[in-house]
Amino acid sequence: MITVPPVSARALRSAAVALGAALITALAPSAASAAVGNLAEAKADNGARVVAETMVDERTVDLSIWSPATKRNANVRLLLPADWASNPARTYPALYMLHGANERADYRSWTEFTDVESFLDDKPVLTVLPSDGSSGFYTKEWNYGRKHGVDYETFHTQELPQILERAYRSTTTRAVAGISIGGYGAMAYAARHPGLFAAAASYSGLLHLRYSSTWMVVSTIRVRANRDFFSLWGAPWWQGRIWRSVNPYDLAEKLRGTELYVSSGSGRPGPFEKPDDLNILGNPIEEWSWNNSRVFAKRLNELKIPVTTDFYRDGTHTWPYWERQFIRSWPVLAKGLGLDG
Repeated sequence: MITVPPVSARALRSAAVALGAALITALAPSAASAAVGNLAEAKADNGARVVAETMVDERTVDLSIWSPATKRNANVRLLLPADWASNPARTYPALYMLHGANERADYRSWTEFTDVESFLDDKPVLTVLPSDGSSGFYTKEWNYGRKHGVDYETFHTQELPQILERAYRSTTTRAVAGISIGGYGAMAYAARHPGLFAAAASYSGLLHLRYSSTWMVVSTIRVRANRDFFSLWGAPWWQGRIWRSVNPYDLAEKLRGTELYVSSGSGRPGPFEKPDDLNILGNPIEEWSWNNSRVFAKRLNELKIPVTTDFYRDGTHTWPYWERQFIRSWPVLAKGLGLDG
């Protein structure tokens, strides 16, 4: 969801990073322009390939990837481990962090609105922040049954992992976490591609697409992005089979063996709200996620599938809560990645 973060030290830090990158380029252009990945190998089986690599700072690199699945250049930000340059033979597990819908910062969201870089600074993990477009919904669009629907699911689960393994020293050990529809994406990917992600975390996600009138939330998100709602998965009352095939609730059994974390607030103002915040009277989107996520967690419990939950009573659909929940979920993600929690 679109959020407007308060002016903070993070904004100043981002400006300092940009200035530092400019100084690096000016003082050491050959080092600044050196490729981070093995560009000759930065290709997937279907022809997806890295077409541009941009150093943001010494530990942050942006990729532009030609993706046959999405039929466009798709962006990805990588946060490199601390010993990336000093240990060039080392490989790393990959943590995929997914953004929400209609997010102006897109793939940069986690680094623009949180301080995940500081938290991950000493973690031996390759952090992957991929774009899902304005409202890609982490899926292959049904497109009315015609071919060539936009397919971010294949980009995220096939093209990108192959490129990262071949050119950016990623292992095949992965975890995935996301906010809002990115939380949906995390659980849907883990369920639809068993074994691809060893751990999955959802923060304020929509995890039961057929719960109550959740389809109306999906419709609103698509309309706000000027996207056709019905091209996504069809109408839930006519294309129910498609909706069930992408619904984490219906796919819950396939999550057995995956480390799981689910959290949401109730939508009521919490500790991060200020008197002038728009959310001071509450947040209906988070309230919807609260009910939706709890129904999903109940289904996991019925199936006796272990899940760590954190349903905090006060909290809205905003980044400060998601940053906190990411940190709280780290032991679950770290276990899936084979790291110390």
